[in-house]
Formats: sequence, C-alpha cells, structure tokens
Amino acid sequence: MNVDAVFAGGGVKAFAFVGAVEAAEERKLSFTRIAGTSAGAIIAALLMAGYTSKELYRLLDQLDVVKMKDERMSFLPLPVAKWINLYFRLGLYKGDQLEAWLQDVLAAKGIRRFADLPSGSLRVIVSDITQGRMVVLPDDLPKYKYDPGAFSVAKAIRMSCSIPYFFEPVKLNDRSTKKKTFYMVDGGLLSNFPMWLFKDGSQGGWRRPVIGFQLAPRLDERPPAVINNAVDMYKALFETVTSAHDVRYISEKHAKNVVFIPVEDIKSTDFSLTNEEKRHMIELGREKTTAFLSTWTP
Repeated sequence: MNVDAVFAGGGVKAFAFVGAVEAAEERKLSFTRIAGTSAGAIIAALLMAGYTSKELYRLLDQLDVVKMKDERMSFLPLPVAKWINLYFRLGLYKGDQLEAWLQDVLAAKGIRRFADLPSGSLRVIVSDITQGRMVVLPDDLPKYKYDPGAFSVAKAIRMSCSIPYFFEPVKLNDRSTKKKTFYMVDGGLLSNFPMWLFKDGSQGGWRRPVIGFQLAPRLDERPPAVINNAVDMYKALFETVTSAHDVRYISEKHAKNVVFIPVEDIKSTDFSLTNEEKRHMIELGREKTTAFLSTWTP
C-alpha cells in the first residue's frame, strides 16, 4: 500500500524510527511522500534516498553520535570557550559534522540536491527566527531567491536539526540583495510533528493515507506539567510553544493515524547513548508500530 508519512522531531530518540520503519516494511507499506522535523527529517531524507530499515540500522549503529558535538577550536579553558561560542556563535557546537555525515550517506544513494528526489517527495520543516516564521523546504526557497531543485538536501536537514543554543543557527543569505541574513534553526520550534502538511486543501482530505510517527505517549496519556519553580515553568512554556499547534491538529480527528512511541528516560540531546539504549528504542518503535498496524484502517 502506498502511504505518506510524517516523522516527528526528537533528537537521538529517533533511533525508535528504525524499528517503526521495519514494521511498516513487513506490512508492505511504501512511502510515497515523507515529511519530517529535526531528527525526523533525517529519517525522512534517508528513506526517500532509498535506505531500508536494515540499512538504517547499520548506518545508525555505526554512527558515532559523540562526533556530532563538534566544538570550535580554542586555546581558552573549555568552560570559557563554551560560553564564548554560545554568546557570539549562538551555539555550543557547529553542526558541520552532522551536515558532512548527511552529505556522505545521501551521496552514497545518489542524492545531493532536491532535484535528485521525486518532485514533492520530501518536505522539511525549519524555523526562520529572523522573520519569525515557519519554513517548508524546499517549497519556500524561492522566497529567499534560491532554486529549490539545486538546494542541498543535507543543508536543509541540518537547518531543521539546529537545536537552539546547542547547535549554531544556519545562516541563509538572501541571494537577491546579498545584504540580508536569515537565521535558520530547529523546525520543532514551530511544528515538531507536521501532520497537517499533506492535507489537500482543495478536497479537505488526503491524497492517500497518511501515517504519523510520534516520539511521545498518546495525548490522553501525557501527564500534566509539574511547575514548582522558574525552571519548571520554562520547560512547560517551551513544551507548550513547540507542541500546541500540532497537538490541536492531531487531537481533532487525526490521532487514529498516529503511531505513538513513548520514548522515556532519554533526553533528545543525550549523545552518549549506549548500544543497549539504541536497541531498546528500536525494539520499542517496532513493537508500537506493529501493534498500531494490526488494527489500523486507512
């Protein structure tokens, strides 16, 4: 069966998507179009490039996630250097290693630019914090005077994965004037789970069935935020800002098309994952997706 798919952001928790894809393959599901945010965009791009679940497993199993934390060279003491990078570079880590890895693994399948993919098959969510708006790549690139087909897929994914303050923002220069610079960061700020993206506005429905893969519990199983201090309040505010738009859309009538994979006790930025933790997430993704597909009716 041909379906469209949406993969949510979630940092290193995205290992669970490998198991989810394996379960989908076992049910003979074929992804025609895929959208993703942040780590979900990585999975989306790799799938559209032609990677199978087995290949994804090997690829991510061999990935040294610690190397993704690429600090700038400095002769200053580490704590001082980190604060300087955070203040002046706007991020602790560059993000170059992530983009370089993406370029290599995509090029291995012959994918470098969006033109190398079927038209409209991959869409990536990015946050333009200079203009305060959500950006869908490659669709919105003409607004910045870029040719969508010629734009680097790896660059787009890196933008979507640029967690604020963790990775440096990606600077996109306006090609018409050369005078404007737009700061692009993690798409999860504005839509971490863009299930709405494939809705056909003219018909009010879907071109084909859409399945979403979410790295969180079902909406009715999520505990309320506990707010006892300013830090708790900040976390609650951030969670509200990043999820309110998507939660409202899902809760209306689309939750029945979402695979909820509750990856708990692992932080999105925990780059020191053990092999056991990776395997646990992969198995959890497979288990939840298998259970979902056993009762799902498009």
